[in-house]
Amino acid sequence: MTRHAEGAFDAKTTPLAADDTLAGTHIARYALVKQYHGDLEATAQGEMLGAGDLATGNAGYVAIEQVTGTLSGHTGSFALQHSGTMEAGSYKLSVAVVPGSGTGQLKGITGTLTIIIASGKHSYTFDYTLPAE
Repeated sequence: MTRHAEGAFDAKTTPLAADDTLAGTHIARYALVKQYHGDLEATAQGEMLGAGDLATGNAGYVAIEQVTGTLSGHTGSFALQHSGTMEAGSYKLSVAVVPGSGTGQLKGITGTLTIIIASGKHSYTFDYTLPAE
């Protein structure tokens, strides 16, 4: 059975050292720290790689974050894999649970998370399944 969770989150990105051996498009690295609220009460840490033209707002990114906390009463952790593009003010994002990454009461979790950005605030909806108990 698919379950639904939603809430807000706070995110902080910190630039990491760039790989100077790359030629061509500049690829930026960032450390991610997040705090999820709502049905998912958790902290997350991860890394993001991004590239693009900041002047035009066109860019792409990939990221992995490890989420640890409680999801609708189930405690454990899981990883999320991000892939996104931004072009002409439009976002295309895909965020999915990494298969096999669930631990504790979240072992076997699958699902997709949708990021919503409105008026500078971040929120999420998360559709997921857990194995039968």
